[in-house]
Amino acid sequence: ANAQGNLGVMYYEGRGVPQDYKAAAKWYRLAAKQGNANAQGNLGLMHINEQGVSKDYKKAVKWFKLAAEQGAAHAQYNLGVIFENGQGVPRNYKTAVKWYNLSAKQGYAKSQYNLGVMHAKGRGVPRDYKAAVKSWKLAAKQGDHRAQYYLGFMYVNGQGVPKDYQTAVKWYKLAAKQGNANAQYNLGLMYANGQGISQAYKTAVKWFRLAAEQGTARAQFNLGVMYDKGLGVKQDYLYAHMWSNIAASNGHKNAFQNIDKIAKLMTSAELSAARKLAHECIRRKYKGC
Repeated sequence: ANAQGNLGVMYYEGRGVPQDYKAAAKWYRLAAKQGNANAQGNLGLMHINEQGVSKDYKKAVKWFKLAAEQGAAHAQYNLGVIFENGQGVPRNYKTAVKWYNLSAKQGYAKSQYNLGVMHAKGRGVPRDYKAAVKSWKLAAKQGDHRAQYYLGFMYVNGQGVPKDYQTAVKWYKLAAKQGNANAQYNLGLMYANGQGISQAYKTAVKWFRLAAEQGTARAQFNLGVMYDKGLGVKQDYLYAHMWSNIAASNGHKNAFQNIDKIAKLMTSAELSAARKLAHECIRRKYKGC
């Protein structure tokens, strides 16, 4: 069974053989029927992702359960996701929490993160911010950027922990460095407002820009404000208008007021140039604007 499971992995990843999902599914199935938990879990994923087999959540649940009952943390996590979202089974938050718990106790970071969300939102368990923080800390220490972001958020707002801006900055930084756009935006705010760290507009602009490049409208709006006021960057109405325009196109309501205010300070030629910049920036998916 182990050899068959390993063959499945080789065909799935294209290691030493051409990548072939159908062949991978064939070998996974042979190993899974002999009770190989990894193969069972992998076959379940293939049914969810429609790789070499039909998309079939019921079959996925079948294979995940067999693996999960053997203690496979990844399968327990996937069962939790399926029951949380009601895919192929009736939505059941309590059952989702049960599987997340079993997986989280084995140190599976994704389950620790999801369990934190369930506690924070009161899904399948009473709302409990302290329990959420405890679970997120376990995931965050394993490098889960989502858990790191939420820990920052909890320390800013004093939910489940005493309010502590310095600790919030610590967690936001860890998440932001991994590319978490929400953490990058919030870290920008902390630098802009001097919360938990010395006020530094240039650093705020750096983090706003990184979040803006990922399409975060709030960060795009704030970049427009920074250019408008000359905070951390040289005052430049062209770029202030450009970023406000982009933020507005992404649904930021306050950006429209900013556009009107900045437009009154610009010539028609400058306005035309700013609109061209915005169009080009959107075309480039906000990179290098």
